[in-house]
Parts: sequence; C-alpha cells; structure tokens
Amino acid sequence: MRDSAGLEDPAVAKGQKAKGNVYNWQELAGAFGDLGTLIPFVVVYLTILHLNPMGVLLAFGLSKIVSGLYYRTPVPVQPMKVIGMSAVTQASITPGAVYGAGLVTGLAWLVLGLTGTITYITRLARPPVVKGIVLGLGLLFILDGAEMMATNFWLAVPGALLAVGLFTYRKFPAMFGLLALGAGAAFVQEPGLLSEIRFGFTLPTFAVASISWSDLATGTILLALPQLPLTLGNAVISTTLENNELFPDRKVTERKLSISTGIMNLLSPLIGGVPMCHGAGGMAGHVKFGARTGGALVMLGVLMLVIALFFSQSVELIFRIFPTAILGVILFFAGAELSLAAKPDFDNRHDFYVMIITTGLAMWNIGAAFIVGILAYYGMRRWARP
Repeated sequence: MRDSAGLEDPAVAKGQKAKGNVYNWQELAGAFGDLGTLIPFVVVYLTILHLNPMGVLLAFGLSKIVSGLYYRTPVPVQPMKVIGMSAVTQASITPGAVYGAGLVTGLAWLVLGLTGTITYITRLARPPVVKGIVLGLGLLFILDGAEMMATNFWLAVPGALLAVGLFTYRKFPAMFGLLALGAGAAFVQEPGLLSEIRFGFTLPTFAVASISWSDLATGTILLALPQLPLTLGNAVISTTLENNELFPDRKVTERKLSISTGIMNLLSPLIGGVPMCHGAGGMAGHVKFGARTGGALVMLGVLMLVIALFFSQSVELIFRIFPTAILGVILFFAGAELSLAAKPDFDNRHDFYVMIITTGLAMWNIGAAFIVGILAYYGMRRWARP
C-alpha cells in the first residue's frame, strides 16, 4: 500500500498487527522532516539566551529516542513555540525562567494525564473543532515556510521543485535531495565551514540549581501559562487525531501524550534542556519525508546525542549547513501534509462552518480557537436551523 507521500506504508491497515521500528534510509530521511521548526528555535535559544547547547541537544536527543521506542510512530519532540518566542523577545527572561517554565509545564501535564482530567477536557473538542485546529496549524506552517523561503528566492524555488520531483519519483527520498542542495549552497557561501567545526567531549551540568524563586514565578506567568492552550490543541488533541488516522494499528491517547509531555519537561530542565512537546506539524513533516515508524525519531535522537556530547561547541556552525530557505521548503510541505489530515467528512453545513471558524482562529490563537470552536459547535447543535 502506498500513501499520499508515495512511500510504502508498513502498517496502516486496520486490524494489521503492529510492527516494530524500522531503521532504513527512508526512516532516516523522514527523521529530518521536523528541522523547519526545530533548528530555528534551538538557534535563538543558544544565541539570544546563551543556553548551554550540550544540555539543550542532550534533552532533545534523549526525549526523541524514548518517544520513538515507546510510541513506535513518528510522534515528534519539538520546542514549545509560545515559550520559545516569548523567551527570546522579552528582556526579563533568564535561562532560569526557561527552566522554571519547563518544570511547571511538566508538572501540569503530568497531573492532567495521571488523573485522567485531560480525557474529560479533550472530549469537549468535537471533530469539526479538532480538524479546524489541524487545518489552521497546517496553513500557519505553510505561511511560515513561505516566509522562510522568501529569504533566498533563488535557493527556495529549486528546492521546492526538487522536492516535488522527488515526491513523484519516489525512489530517492526528497529530504536527502533537499539536504544536499542546502549543504551545497552553504559550502559555496562559506567554503571553510567544515574546518571550523571542533571536536570535544562535554558532560551535562545540573541546571536546576540556577533557578531562583523569581525565575520560577516569571517562567510560570510569562511562559508556561500562555503555552498551555497551544500544547492542548497541537501537541495533545491534534497529534492524537493525526497519529490514529495514519497508524490505526499503533494508536495513542491524549492521556499518554499528556503524561509523556509531563515527564520529558520535568527531566529536561535538570540537564539544561528547554520546554518540549509533541506536535501534529512535526509528525506531518516526518511522515511527508518518509518516516513511518518510531525508528526515525530514534535515529535523529542518536544523532543529536552525538552532537551534544562531542560537537556541542560547534552547534551553530553545524546548523548553518541548513539554510533558512531550505528549512522553509521543509516546513511548507509539512504544513501541506498536515492540512490533508483535516479533510472534512461532515454530513451537514454547520459542522463545516464550525471547522472554518476554528481554522481562522487557530491561525491566530489556538486557545481562542478551541474555546470559540466548542461554543460554536454546541450552540449550532442547539439553536441553528438544519
């Protein structure tokens, strides 16, 4: 069976026995499908807040490996976007505040998951609301990808054409073509780039000791609380929908995703990592470029561990191998893939209308989209004419 990306799908038919992780070139190509969101956020954390690159990458690497081994599907591990954007745009934010936000966020999602409260919350979100959030996120990824592509038109256009051609050709992973094009462009612009990379073994440090009560309060109010609605909509509800539609033999639940989000955020700050979550957009990126099992996450996690332990002082140089325009191409097609998961199958115009309302709001604020979408859905069910 072939899927929308033109690749063999190892286990998607209902009732088919779940298979273990696969470690091959297709999975490795798909592992890089989330770079469009991962690299920009990591770079700003390192350059603006001057976080220890070793701790940031080590936390991501370990979390990706565990996620891939546990879920056995490409359930991604991404930076929390609201926290990331707020942390680098507000002068009052310190590294300790970022670590504090991770601890508070982790505790919140762990409690919601262990108590089962998350299940009752997500039951409020009916299919038109969930699909509206997914479509809004997909369109937002497309717009963000196009904006990144605009930084270098002459590189983005060949990259997009190459990706489309390789999606059609199917015998060579599109991601490898994009990475080769991006690396080639980077080396043409900076011929001595590789010679600047330094090798050196580094151990993690215990970062929580640097958190003050002021950091904890700042991280909670300015970072953790604004992030909660986005995590609910994108990392929990939308990821569950997307995973279970793509891999019905390896289903996840909102409760499992909530618990894993809580655990990795309670552990990440201990070694200097940033707040992390799952995400429907990241999964769409992994799947679009070839991933079909958790093997993609495991391989990417191992690569990040190697960079963290042996090349952490050269992380910014390594990331320069991936030009912004190429990351934009990756993000653009990830958004297109995510939008496909929101294809409507409603039997009345009211549900479709709720989906459109939710989509528009989701491109602005996930929390507002969730609340207004639910109110619109139940309001129309009660008062609207057929």
